[in-house]
Amino acid sequence: MVPISVIRHPKERRSKCSLTPLEGRADIDFFRARPNWSFDMTGFTVLALGAPELSPEDAGRPLLVLDSTWRLLPQIEACLYGRGVRRTLPAVPTAYPRISKIAEDPMGGLASVEALFLAKLLLGERDDALLADYYWRDVFLESLKRADLLG
Repeated sequence: MVPISVIRHPKERRSKCSLTPLEGRADIDFFRARPNWSFDMTGFTVLALGAPELSPEDAGRPLLVLDSTWRLLPQIEACLYGRGVRRTLPAVPTAYPRISKIAEDPMGGLASVEALFLAKLLLGERDDALLADYYWRDVFLESLKRADLLG
């Protein structure tokens, strides 16, 4: 089972966070970024846009998920040091209804729980329990089927 670390931006609202129902799982460690805090990403697969696509060959490394709005993501990335392996996910539409008056979300920008589910799926560890409390689960799974990522 892939160990997972999640780093949340301090302004990320837990009430709106798609990962909040997963708190307490033994395989997921949650951290809150804050001033003067840092995280050594050495040896982790870090989910990021614009990197080579995640594949089964990436299995065996712990997974790092950065949980933030797209606009504030650079602040979390500034807390990281060391040599992680950045990987991106296939571009599939998010099921999460986003409304931003400040910035447009990138294509392939998934809700954190969607990204985590898809990453584990691509690493050969399908874990439906990740989506158990996700309101838009069925819509997201259908988009993965249409993209031929889910059997």
